[in-house]
Amino acid sequence: MCGIVGYIGKREAYPIILNGLKRLEYRGYDSAGIALFDGTDIQLCKTKGKVADLEAKAEREIILKGNLGIGHTRWATHGVPNDVNSHPHYSNSGDLVIIHNGIIENYDSLKKELKKRGYTFTSDTDTEVLVNLIEDIQINEKVKLGKAVQIALNQVVGAYAIALFDRKKPDEIVVAKLGSPLAIGIGEDEFFVASDASPFIEFTNNAIYLEDEEMAIIRLGRDVKVRKIKGDKLVAPYVQELQLNLEQIEKGGYDHFMLKEIHEQPAVIKDTYRGRLLAEKGIVRLGGLEDYIEKFINADRIVIVACGTSWHAGLVAEYIFEDLVRIPVEVEYASEFRYRNPIISENDVVIAISQSGETADTLAAIKLAKSKGAFVYGICNVVGSTISRETHSGTYTHAGPEIGVASTKAFTTQITVLAMIALRLAKAKGTISQTDFMLYLRELELIPNHVDEALKTEDKIKEISAVFKDARNFLYLGRGYNFPVALEGALKLKEISYIHAEGYPAAEMKHGPIALIDEHMPVVVIAIKSDHYDKVVSNIQEIKARKGKIIAVVSEGDTAVREMADYVMEVPHTPEALSPLVTTIPLQLLSYHIAVMLGRNVDQPRNLAKSVTVE
Repeated sequence: MCGIVGYIGKREAYPIILNGLKRLEYRGYDSAGIALFDGTDIQLCKTKGKVADLEAKAEREIILKGNLGIGHTRWATHGVPNDVNSHPHYSNSGDLVIIHNGIIENYDSLKKELKKRGYTFTSDTDTEVLVNLIEDIQINEKVKLGKAVQIALNQVVGAYAIALFDRKKPDEIVVAKLGSPLAIGIGEDEFFVASDASPFIEFTNNAIYLEDEEMAIIRLGRDVKVRKIKGDKLVAPYVQELQLNLEQIEKGGYDHFMLKEIHEQPAVIKDTYRGRLLAEKGIVRLGGLEDYIEKFINADRIVIVACGTSWHAGLVAEYIFEDLVRIPVEVEYASEFRYRNPIISENDVVIAISQSGETADTLAAIKLAKSKGAFVYGICNVVGSTISRETHSGTYTHAGPEIGVASTKAFTTQITVLAMIALRLAKAKGTISQTDFMLYLRELELIPNHVDEALKTEDKIKEISAVFKDARNFLYLGRGYNFPVALEGALKLKEISYIHAEGYPAAEMKHGPIALIDEHMPVVVIAIKSDHYDKVVSNIQEIKARKGKIIAVVSEGDTAVREMADYVMEVPHTPEALSPLVTTIPLQLLSYHIAVMLGRNVDQPRNLAKSVTVE
């Protein structure tokens, strides 16, 4: 959940570290810190608050010199957000300095042992325990820093991505990874360390992504030495060429990353199906799927594991797969799946969905499914991420970097991939007619145009947002394919505006939620033309009879719902199976503009972080 940055080379480290922290702030933003080393003195500055607060404090209080530095932006786990608990952390001698993303689960027992040996602690963090454990091993076993790190990490339980240095070795940084991402940028006589590649993309496009239970010793003038933490085996590092560019991680004139990413959806949906979908030729083909089609169509069932917005995409996929492919589907919260002793067999296919490819609970679910013999297929956005390496095969979404904490384009590109998989399997299994198959391919190819049309209603949605920005509760209703969209719409509003909202199947309203309806309750109803249209109209009438305020998402040209609703948000007509790709757009814009009008920090909502790499 936290973001870490490191640099060693000939440049001044401070501007690189600071800019890197700004780019990683989506990973955590309740406190931040930096340590700079000029070969003699360590300058340490840390503070509660955002990276901007760190920048102001550092420029007042420390000397911003040094060619070695590490920095950290925090999402608090152990210890409240304050200056003391912020990273980096010193060892007791002051020689070792560490930054850490993750959780050391057995820190308390380790801390008690270290206290018996005379160590003292100033923070409440598990990280300070780890750096002192490393120092204790270094002193008592008379080993170099790298070996001390290796021995220490064999004693800890939990997850980590760490970077640390020793003031006695000004040409070296030691890093290690288990369960949290870590990239090493390779430059000309310089090295970069970060949670992802965004902090160093303008300096190099070559990077090493450490695998779990690997560590690396980074020394100036030498190649990076990578070894296994367990067993001490040297590993030949794979240097990967990055596909990221600087323009992708800048706002590009938009007020917020979230708004930019909402408006990028026509382009990224097209990027996601580019080269995979050829509607005129009747072709849909995904490289990671082709060799495993028989596994899918002969599976007893498909189990989808995901968290948050990705879980909602999985719910949409459940409708698509069961409707078109006629294979039973179950959708599981990864966080629950891993703990409830699920029944999984080698005849099951498990699809794991994650934007970052680093979600801790989803990774744990993957490992559990693999241990049961299931075939595991990954859908993620980040090339080289842990999920892309842990799964048997998979598909990238090609959404590009998503910086805003509230997912938008991740959701639509995940559904695009899932729809293509369903269509490919339905064709192979013979559960779809050629006519319907061609229709869906053509309609999927038109989705970017439909999304673009939906985005053109933004001014109208701003007006609706102004009316309801002070509401304290919202209800979102949808049926069939658009029930998951109702859940996603409610989640978006909660995440960034802090207004309580709940999503329900429209038919379930009268089984409880209808008790909440009065003249102060805005109800967002997805009421597009579909097989459920007449039923949804009846639900709207039930709400109106109780004086509820209706905000309806309707198909272009609708008249019946328009006459009943207080406000409408219009979208182009799309086949119901693909409609979530379009109906979600006005809900994203509604949540965004309400949040902006309330003065919320849209890209960095409180208590949240982009990549949930801890349990």
